[in-house]
Amino acid sequence: MDRLTRSLVRFLKSEDGPTAVEYAVMLALIIVVCLVAITALGSTTSQTFDTVTDRLQAANGTAS
Repeated sequence: MDRLTRSLVRFLKSEDGPTAVEYAVMLALIIVVCLVAITALGSTTSQTFDTVTDRLQAANGTAS
């Protein structure tokens, strides 16, 4: 148990712990931004394809 305590204290005193946490937070924010952008782009793309499909069907005189 003493060895675990010493290891924990050494980890908390080192600079690596906070740096790793900062990188993890930055990575999480990047992932969130990417997911939001992909979702928005996907919705816009879907609407565009729906519009094109509707116009093509109207031009051909067919209805879905």
